Amino acid sequence: MDYKKIAEFISKQKVAFICSVDEDGFPNVKAMLKPRKIDGLHQFYFSTNTSSMRVKQYMNNSNACIYFYHKGLIKYTGVMLKGNMEVLTDQKTKDMIWRKGDTLFYKGGATDPDYCVLKFSAVSGRFYCDLQTESFTVN
Repeated sequence: MDYKKIAEFISKQKVAFICSVDEDGFPNVKAMLKPRKIDGLHQFYFSTNTSSMRVKQYMNNSNACIYFYHKGLIKYTGVMLKGNMEVLTDQKTKDMIWRKGDTLFYKGGATDPDYCVLKFSAVSGRFYCDLQTESFTVN
């Protein structure tokens, strides 16, 4: 398994799908903009609203997965990572991924109480490409 190849693939995608578990134990999927910060295949940081349904779900159950894909004319490539999602509200982390244009969504800036960070930590994954699937562990 070429972890560097997978990390490069993920870094080129513009959309990520994040999955949470609701109060009834069912999976919920949401498309998000790509992570603001990526640390190899280990950690991924997303910005979101503190008041969102997804944040409430992660606070109750941190089990999560994220999925990236690219569909070409013939070739389809996908990567699913399983792990845990933390909801972070500390100012240092919020400042780390803040972007100037975020004031469009968070009027109070980086200190807006409705702005938080989702930090996903991967433990394992599956890679699909050219009709081949391979499971792997994230070290």
